Amino acid sequence: MKKTHLLCTAALLMGTLAACGGPEEPAATGAAPAAQPASEKPAEGGKTTVQFWHSLGGKNGEYMDAMVKRFNDSHPNVEVVATFQGSYDEMVTKLQQSLPSKTAPDVAMLERAYVEMFADADVLEDLGPLMKSSNLSEGDFVSGLMGHSTFNNKLVSLPLNRSTPILHINKTLLDEKGLKVPTTWDELKTTAEALVVKEGGEVKRYGLTMPFDTWYPMAMITQAGGTFFSEDKKTIGFYDNGVGSKVFGYLKDLQGTGALFYPPAKDSGNIVNQMFTSGKAAMMFQSTGTIGSLINTAKFEYVTAYLPKDQKFASPTGGANVAMMSSSGNKQAAWEFIRWMETDPQGALPFILQSGYLPFTKAMAESKELQDLWAKEPARKVAYEQLQYAVDTNKSVAWPEVMKEFNSVIEAVMYDNKDIQASLETFKKQAERILAGQ
Repeated sequence: MKKTHLLCTAALLMGTLAACGGPEEPAATGAAPAAQPASEKPAEGGKTTVQFWHSLGGKNGEYMDAMVKRFNDSHPNVEVVATFQGSYDEMVTKLQQSLPSKTAPDVAMLERAYVEMFADADVLEDLGPLMKSSNLSEGDFVSGLMGHSTFNNKLVSLPLNRSTPILHINKTLLDEKGLKVPTTWDELKTTAEALVVKEGGEVKRYGLTMPFDTWYPMAMITQAGGTFFSEDKKTIGFYDNGVGSKVFGYLKDLQGTGALFYPPAKDSGNIVNQMFTSGKAAMMFQSTGTIGSLINTAKFEYVTAYLPKDQKFASPTGGANVAMMSSSGNKQAAWEFIRWMETDPQGALPFILQSGYLPFTKAMAESKELQDLWAKEPARKVAYEQLQYAVDTNKSVAWPEVMKEFNSVIEAVMYDNKDIQASLETFKKQAERILAGQ
């Protein structure tokens, strides 16, 4: 497969990533610029130019630009040119297209679930030797965010703008009913049903909501003792053991009583955020990346908690990593940018503080700046502490294709009320067909 498979997968990416684990980054105003080639020569004045492609628009894009400016101001011999390439999926497609034309950047932001696909194509640099030369080790990083960093025993990417799903709670509504924050599936069901308000048979307030996304069923599969893929990556790990039926049966039971509002797929993230902040949903499964905006908009006591457990606590991760392209002609300069961004106090730490993404090194988490922020906004600290239960069981080169089929299962069950077991059986066959072709 290798590079041929990578190029053939391009058509699948557009429109699928939004449901693969966390909200897309907001697009900046106007179209993303056309891909530009990586520089192989020093810039004017003897500087080495490093091309960096990313997917951060809006305010987060401004924070990213400020970080790049800090690097350029402190490195007279290197100039990083940061280019917004559109959303995560647009970025991946442009990167695929840049490989045969030899216009790939030196450094690229990759949505974490696609790292394996590029690594399998042998287009990502092994960062292990560079880490060693800088006296760094994987132990310097938060282990819960390193699940998508290695491929075939090589370190091919490092975490950057990362997030996880978490439970967001309108504690004011829970307190009014004398309810405690749920920590288990049983408690979540009881609490969500107790918070439902109906008038004339119409639900006016739901107990729980969540975006249309593979993230949340995937988390629940692991919580119930399953895995997304089997250990040998030949099939799925939640059909034969009944875990898939348990997860979707639980969600349909909640939906049937009015305790769960499952939104339309289009713009589902914004829909559930608005329902939560307006008091129309008392609890919400949503990304940790929304904590900052919810703190600013909630007119009630807002708290966060771990995703409730069934057999165990578990949470998948989302967001993007940073990688160096093996075709880069400026590897030392590109590594200096990555190293600085990952470990220097003036690197990504201000970006993390501003954006609300999770700290990804232990030193970052222990910094005074972050400790002070957590003391002021404890909801953010809960998100970091939940990383001890972070696990990604969907790591596979085949994930983009399998994800598309899993989305169809969610639609069939949650929207069309199709039989759960039959839908999962169809998905199992489709997944095995795709996995067999890898």
